[in-house]
Amino acid sequence: MVEENCYVLSDDATKECVIIDCGALYEAERDAIVNYIKSNGLKPVHLLCTHGHFDHIFGNAAMYEAFGLSAEVHFEDAEMLRNLGGQVERFFRTKLNIPSGPIGKLLTSGETITYGTQTLEVIYTPGHSRGGVVFYNKAEQIAFTGDTLFQMSIGRTDLEGGDYETLLSSLRLIATKLPAETKLYPGHGPSTTMDSELKYNPYLR
Repeated sequence: MVEENCYVLSDDATKECVIIDCGALYEAERDAIVNYIKSNGLKPVHLLCTHGHFDHIFGNAAMYEAFGLSAEVHFEDAEMLRNLGGQVERFFRTKLNIPSGPIGKLLTSGETITYGTQTLEVIYTPGHSRGGVVFYNKAEQIAFTGDTLFQMSIGRTDLEGGDYETLLSSLRLIATKLPAETKLYPGHGPSTTMDSELKYNPYLR
C-alpha cells in the first residue's frame, strides 16, 4: 500500500536465497514472490528485515507458511514485529487482521549472514527506527539500505523509534563504510549508488 520494495537475493552456485523486507500485503503480491522463488528453483534460507515498521513485514507470516522461514531482525526492533497490528492501528486508525509470523534470530551489528557462497554484513544504522540495519554484500558491491537511505533522500524520523540526529550519525557511518561504487537498493523508490548519493544527496553532502 505504500510501494515498499521487497528483494529476493540468490546465489547462482547453490540456488540458496534470502528474502529482504517482505512487505507484501496483498495475496497477489505474496503469490508473486513465492512463485518467483519456486519457478527459479531457489532455496530460501533467510527472511531478513532491515527494520520493523509495518510496511516491510506484512508478508512475513506468508513466507513462514510457504518456506518455514522465521523473520530475522535487529533486537531493537523485535517488539515492533510482534506488534504489527498495533502499528497499523496507530498509523491508519484502522485494524487489519494480519499475522506477524514468528521471529527467529535477533541480529547484531557486524555479524554476517550466509546464503550459498555469498555473505551479507549487518551494519547497524538506527535513526529511522531503533533497530535499523543495512545489509552489505562486499563481494558483489551491493547494499540494501531499507529506510535509512533513499535516492536523494533519507528515511523519516517521526515514526516509532525515529531520531533525526541518530539517523545523521548512521548516514555518516554508511558514507565511510560503503565504497563509492556500491549499488544501493532502498526500501522505497529506485536504486542508486553510493557515489551518486555522496555527490547529490543533500543529507550526505
